[in-house]
Amino acid sequence: MKVLKFGGTSVANPENINRVKKILLNQSEKKVAVVVSAFGGITDLLLKTSQLASNQDTTYKKGLGEIEEQHIIAIKELIPVKSQSAILSKVKSDLNVLETLLEGAFSIGELTPKLSDKIVSYGELLSSFIICEFLKSEGLDATFKDSRQLIITDNAYGKANVDFNKTNQLCNDYFKANQHQTIVLPGFVASSNSGDTTTLGRGGSDYTAAIIAASQNGDVLEIWTDVSGMFTANPKLVKQAKSVSHISYEEAMELSHFGAKVLYPPTIQPVLNKEIPIIIKNTFKPEDIGTHITKNTNGNGKTVRGISHVANISLLSLEGPGMIGIPGISKRFFETLSLENISVVLITQASSEHSICIGISDEDVDKAVKAINDAFAYEISNNKIKPVIVETDLAIVALVGDNMKSHQGLSGKMFSTLGKNNVNIRAIAQGASERNISAVIKKADVKKALNSLHEEFFEENIKQLNLFVMGVGNVGAKFLDQIAQQRKYLKEELKLNLRVIGISNSRTMAFNENGIDLEDWKTILANGKKADKDVFFKTVESLNYRNSVFVDNTASEEVSQSYPNYLKNSISVVTCNKIACSSDYTYYQELKKLAKQYNSPFLFETNVGAGLPIIDTLKHLIASGDKINKIQAVLSGSLNFVFNNFNDSVTFHDVVKQAQEEGYTEPDPTIDLSGIDVMRKILILARESGNQLDIEQIENESFLPKESLETNSNEAFFTSLKDHESSFQKLFKEAQDAESKLKYVAQFENGKAKVGLQKIPKGHDFYNLEGSDNIVLFYTERYPNQPMIIKGAGAGAEVTASGIFADIIRIGNF
Repeated sequence: MKVLKFGGTSVANPENINRVKKILLNQSEKKVAVVVSAFGGITDLLLKTSQLASNQDTTYKKGLGEIEEQHIIAIKELIPVKSQSAILSKVKSDLNVLETLLEGAFSIGELTPKLSDKIVSYGELLSSFIICEFLKSEGLDATFKDSRQLIITDNAYGKANVDFNKTNQLCNDYFKANQHQTIVLPGFVASSNSGDTTTLGRGGSDYTAAIIAASQNGDVLEIWTDVSGMFTANPKLVKQAKSVSHISYEEAMELSHFGAKVLYPPTIQPVLNKEIPIIIKNTFKPEDIGTHITKNTNGNGKTVRGISHVANISLLSLEGPGMIGIPGISKRFFETLSLENISVVLITQASSEHSICIGISDEDVDKAVKAINDAFAYEISNNKIKPVIVETDLAIVALVGDNMKSHQGLSGKMFSTLGKNNVNIRAIAQGASERNISAVIKKADVKKALNSLHEEFFEENIKQLNLFVMGVGNVGAKFLDQIAQQRKYLKEELKLNLRVIGISNSRTMAFNENGIDLEDWKTILANGKKADKDVFFKTVESLNYRNSVFVDNTASEEVSQSYPNYLKNSISVVTCNKIACSSDYTYYQELKKLAKQYNSPFLFETNVGAGLPIIDTLKHLIASGDKINKIQAVLSGSLNFVFNNFNDSVTFHDVVKQAQEEGYTEPDPTIDLSGIDVMRKILILARESGNQLDIEQIENESFLPKESLETNSNEAFFTSLKDHESSFQKLFKEAQDAESKLKYVAQFENGKAKVGLQKIPKGHDFYNLEGSDNIVLFYTERYPNQPMIIKGAGAGAEVTASGIFADIIRIGNF
């Protein structure tokens, strides 16, 4: 005999019930038991309605009306008109009894567990009767059997315990005598030895089907639901989750216990000993293979088979010096919980015996705290044990797999992955079988944790980076274009999946949790909401994505002051904004410290030399044990462009204007021409070399007239350049007469730094520097006479964007 169970979504409405009929018509077995749940949403509605009635809230009648309406509609849509009368009469009779029960709850102002079970049982009783009558009307050889006449339990209302001896005998007698091909039974419901209605717990319809399958040594138990089997993770939270084609009973039990909703945890036990296969199938895609659950045939195959979680968990800790070396403390602790019918989900105890920590459902916290504090009142009053410590708003994430014990380092890999994404672990549990590794985390971190772990263990090492980009002007726009262009290459060759989740300019900002369409980002941003850097950060924080990266393409001091917020939340920061790293030394130190403390990379390669690997090379020199003795550099691509193009046939004003228009200068060109930009760059290199220096300590030999430096707008600045053209021409002539070229040079040596315009003679490394190129000479202990030279394009939106892109890839490879 085959047993099929159809869940609430499978029988949610007449359309879905017709799908069930088609599945049953394709069954070739001589005898099929069909266990059905209540119509979709009815169980929740029954619970809500009964609660309202017990609170003496008359609106419970509205809920009763909705319940009646849903069943009457189903009958009228499923059953031929000529056959409706008797069925409507039976259903209305049952609904009248339900109404009487609800009136009773209303009258006494109380809902006892016994009464609750009677009320909630009507969901399955009504659905199974209607579905059976529908199948009969469609020509199937079907009959209805009330499961309460087959499954006998104790009086633990709400989640009764099955008396398998009596149940198996009743099932054997019934199915042996029954000659119909299809037997329809209500799931979830049973009866006590005294004949009262009991229930098997939420999700108990699976359990009903398993009990019947085990009693008849069934060929197979099929669980029909709305997904194609058990997944590597919850597909509603992890979009990349995949269906698992085959797992063992033990793996399925662990996954179902830890939140895999497609299977009620107790379901497996009745069929496990008899090795009856369980197949989880999709009512809406019956052709899908689904998940086959049998004894372990995985051998030495995959280690982690699934990642699951339990939400709404609280931790209770009992601790104190009075626990050390005292026998029986654990017994009293767990016995107290048992007497209160409180299920313990997780247990951990320190070897010092100073504390015991357990995880329980949030709904049991108040009851548990009172019971434990009462049980240990004497020890608490004598300060031997502290009152119970409670932590709420938690969840459990768990790795599950039969073969995990055969592979070293899985725990470390799990915890490392969570740590990298700022997921704090509050408690850990790992059984001796090593089939399950569990960690308690904040409930708010569940989605990020599941996605991070799934990426690590299931996604062929493809790492997803979630980018939040502030500043989409010249550099930012080029950066977004480069991502769009290279996305396929990155995924195929570097195993990196880049998604831009948020973008902002000075006016508007926009977010898309699934990634912004980079083909249309300008339109999306134009239609976004008002820009606000604080709201931007709070949105990034609330989304709480794994591998998040904040990209700052602005020149804003205000934005640079927000970096600590990101780093403290383990959100990496990539920036071409030089202000943060050239600001007060203590702030620079703080950022570097936060990056280490929270394992959140802080990368700013483009601060010096745009796309040139200057800072990265410097870091490698220092890391390898070399020491920097002197740095000489031309670090301003904009100033190099200006002086390479300035001569006696063109005005200084026109050359600077051209540099600004072509994107070689900052939006405010005085930052470049005053030398401030170069001072910041040499300061950053000095600091990255291990030196403590502030910008006020750098000597600046400015070539600009005082009047130009003191202007307060771009318009006034350019006017001043026209006014002082003669002084600029004088500088050019002096260099020409000396057969030299003008270069704005930065130098650091013996703890001192200076910047200024210099006449560079022929033969010098700087003399033939073209266009907007940068050059850096590193004189080190290993390169004392012939310096290490880094040379290339050091300005422009395209190369700066590529430098930012390179930093993003570095983070992807961390």
